[in-house]
Amino acid sequence: MHIVVTGANGFVGKGLVRRLLARGHLTPGQPLTTLTLADTVFDTPAPGDGDPRVRLVQGSIGDPEVLREAFRIPADCVFHLASIPGGMAEANYELGLRINLHATLDMLELLRLQSQPARFVFSGSIAVYGAPLPDVVDDATPMRPTLSYGAHKLIDEILIKDYSRRGWIDGRILRLPGIVARPPAPSGLLSAYMSDIFWRLAQGQPFVCPVSAEAVSWWMSAPCCVDNLLHAAALDPEQVAARRDFTLPVLRLTMAQLVDGLAREYGQDRRALVSYQPDAALQAAFGSYPPLDAAAAEAAGFRHDGGVAELIRNALSPSH
Repeated sequence: MHIVVTGANGFVGKGLVRRLLARGHLTPGQPLTTLTLADTVFDTPAPGDGDPRVRLVQGSIGDPEVLREAFRIPADCVFHLASIPGGMAEANYELGLRINLHATLDMLELLRLQSQPARFVFSGSIAVYGAPLPDVVDDATPMRPTLSYGAHKLIDEILIKDYSRRGWIDGRILRLPGIVARPPAPSGLLSAYMSDIFWRLAQGQPFVCPVSAEAVSWWMSAPCCVDNLLHAAALDPEQVAARRDFTLPVLRLTMAQLVDGLAREYGQDRRALVSYQPDAALQAAFGSYPPLDAAAAEAAGFRHDGGVAELIRNALSPSH
């Protein structure tokens, strides 16, 4: 089996690559023979460095030559994780358009020309719902994106469903919440504070929170996200024929509840390290999340972390 991972050197991508190589298969009876990792840059060592099953394709997926090289070997399964995040895509419209929309369409066109349809697991986003969100989000909630990033992700969803309808691919769309805890580094993510608080308090460092203690958000750890990506890829085609898009189950927690959990895990002194300086725009965008009814995803076997303690342990797991 040939699996392609775009954004393979990213936060979630590296965890997915490690899991795929350790498992050695997508599902039993489908041994992994080639794992193509595509990204603009790779760490040293790169994910899977030295593994004979791994081939690296370095460069932007917005470059047609790079994309053609990534798919030179017909793909059996694709995990499309690469994107320009919301804040960066809003600041640089042309870059977001090229990577978040045009590159996805180019990829789908390459897959259309294959003799056999590939399973296509797409990392969508809750940004498709826009802001403000309604009182409850469920499987029938209208999608009205209010950022270019969300608009491009929604167009991608429509394309994936149409290519799947025609039998050219076998698409599975996962709308991801904020995934934590990304190591502190410039990321272009407006929600970076949601990861930073984990690292700061774990290391006993002060943290100025840009939303209030009552701000409520949707949370998922990177290992839990990888679990859900792999589960999506392993679903039988019959299981996704009627519905290909899933808004994943999440933990809905206030910042105060998260701080309480971090204090229980790392010491009660962590509470005094947190001060709050709410930013109205961030609070509106990321700190006012309503209840989420993810019935379709739960029925299909997708899961959240389980609880705040599990979220924290998973998010800061050294094995991710």
